[in-house]
Amino acid sequence: MTSSRRIGSVLFLLLTATLGACAPSTDGEAGVAEHPALDDAELPRAQRLERLLSVLAADSMEGRRTATPGAAKAARFLAAELERYGVEPAGDDGYFQRVPLARVEVATRRGRREVLTIPSDAVDFDTLPPDALIQGEANVVGIIRGSDPEVAHEAVVVGAHFDHVGIGPAVDGDSIYNGADDDGSGTVAVLEIARELVRGAPPRRTVIILLSTGEEMGLLGTRYYIDHPVVPLEQTVADLQIEMIGRPDSLAGGSGRGWLTGYERTTMGDQLAAAGSPIVPDPRPEQNFFFRSDNIAFARLGIPAHTLSSFNLHSDYHQPSDEVDRIDFQHMAALVEAAIEAVRFLADGPRPAWKEGGMEGLTRR
Repeated sequence: MTSSRRIGSVLFLLLTATLGACAPSTDGEAGVAEHPALDDAELPRAQRLERLLSVLAADSMEGRRTATPGAAKAARFLAAELERYGVEPAGDDGYFQRVPLARVEVATRRGRREVLTIPSDAVDFDTLPPDALIQGEANVVGIIRGSDPEVAHEAVVVGAHFDHVGIGPAVDGDSIYNGADDDGSGTVAVLEIARELVRGAPPRRTVIILLSTGEEMGLLGTRYYIDHPVVPLEQTVADLQIEMIGRPDSLAGGSGRGWLTGYERTTMGDQLAAAGSPIVPDPRPEQNFFFRSDNIAFARLGIPAHTLSSFNLHSDYHQPSDEVDRIDFQHMAALVEAAIEAVRFLADGPRPAWKEGGMEGLTRR
């Protein structure tokens, strides 16, 4: 989840960059053997989630900062898991949707600074020096095709960002910012949702599994996906992001319960409540979490889009202490069960719609 101090740069990038063209490929399958797909079909959900997260948030992933070997290694692991579940690849290179990146300088209120960007009308990659271009970054994308001819052409995007902030200043001797909760927890939750959808009855609508890169750098992977969607955006009926669900939030009701950003903006929350979901309205609207995750890129295009979370404002946020041993896997397993039911509802039930006034504040800046 992006911090509030990053929101200015995120909005700046959303203003100055429309979404761009094709990209160089990832660095192949070399890293899959480092972290082979896990053989855990008979494990309880909590234990399976722990095994997945223990790989994704391991020190060997080096904090999964965008455009680093650690992020590429994480992408390979996630692709191997989707392949194991039987999810159909939906990238331009197997499961990898290649995302072109470049380092450029931009003007901010604090002066000029270097940022990562994707191609846009404002940034022509053909005019940049070769050493500014970055190869090897990718989203990990799969598709679970809908079974109902009447609505199979419609899509629900289920996503999480697998990047984090990498290696930084040491705290108590630890310089790896593992991002177990942010957003390793959401990423492995999406893996579990994909696994359950493949194992169960096929959804009526098509479900896109989008594990995106670059959220911490300005929603880069999701913005690139939006410009290169697997299913056209006019046929995308909803987006559900999952972010920071590794610890219970007392304001949401404690263990096994979560909250939905922008709950009051669309009918999605009301529909889930009517179905008995333990997902409640965001108890901290003053934090503006609706605008601080990948869902906002979809919402600005008029697609009902929300983020499911149970972030309780813990002090390990963006710190090296955001480690696997601080995750409550029983809580997380219960909330993943609720997320699976929510995705089933979105894929099989009525389309969510914006409420009157629900798109307030969503005009592109």
